[in-house]
Amino acid sequence: MMTLTQVQAFYHSATLGSFTAAADYLCTTQPTVSEQVRRIETEYGVSLFVRAGRKLVLTTAGSTLLPWAKRMLDGEMGGDIALRSLVSGESGTVSFGILRNANYYGLSDLAADFIRMHPHVRLRLVGQNSFEVADAVRSGELEGGLLCLPVPVDGLSTMLIMQQEIVWASSDPERCATPMRVEDIPARPIILYDAHHGWNDPSRRQLAQRAQLRGVTIEPQIEVESVNSAVALVANGLGDTLLPRAVADSPSFPSNIHTTPFDHPLFDTFALVTRKGWELSPIARQLAGLAVDRLLSTASRNDQILTRQTHAN
Repeated sequence: MMTLTQVQAFYHSATLGSFTAAADYLCTTQPTVSEQVRRIETEYGVSLFVRAGRKLVLTTAGSTLLPWAKRMLDGEMGGDIALRSLVSGESGTVSFGILRNANYYGLSDLAADFIRMHPHVRLRLVGQNSFEVADAVRSGELEGGLLCLPVPVDGLSTMLIMQQEIVWASSDPERCATPMRVEDIPARPIILYDAHHGWNDPSRRQLAQRAQLRGVTIEPQIEVESVNSAVALVANGLGDTLLPRAVADSPSFPSNIHTTPFDHPLFDTFALVTRKGWELSPIARQLAGLAVDRLLSTASRNDQILTRQTHAN
């Protein structure tokens, strides 16, 4: 089978008219170019050129090979251009997972800002539950993503970013006069969001583990998909819920909802995940860095910034 080096030697000898000219173009020697062409001829048992003095003339076999050689070299050049463009940020596609409640974490303008920096890159931002982000990165559907722990991270590498407190929210001020004990939660109707994933949601999973240790059963009366829907129901006095501190601190948070920490604090732990043993492409690395910086920019004095170390799991 012909090698790319052999094809290059043949193609440039044919288009430039001599082995010497091809050697000059390829920055090698005339005997090297001649030997590469001879290997093709030996492999297939044909002559590619009639050597007429200093001028090379294509044979029928050479004329047949020439357009295919051009296609091979065009393809090689196209691949080189595509990869160089991806590395430089001039083109390519990036698929990245972000937090579903992106607007609470400084990520709502991530796409617009990134495309201003890289206008020719195709961007796919997927806002999912952390459980889904982990699965999508593990399968290779996404190059990387931001998520909240705890979720299963087997097959993934994680970079811990920060921790943010989870608070209890109620329209009843007495329910928030002191830190919430898990034992006291069932006293009022419970509203929980992320109905699709249920107790696989990281915040709900922590609550369930805490309740199990204290012998308490927590059964939501209402389950909805979005945190905004849960907040609206709490504001209408239909029950209580747990929330990320970022939601409770947002300007749009209803004034009639009160919050309190748990008696033993619960935290969302934010992390950047990538597939174990794989590296982000340069352009994806830029996007991930921008996303992490935006997330950290929303940190309050109560949030804990974690050491940026990569942990293989």
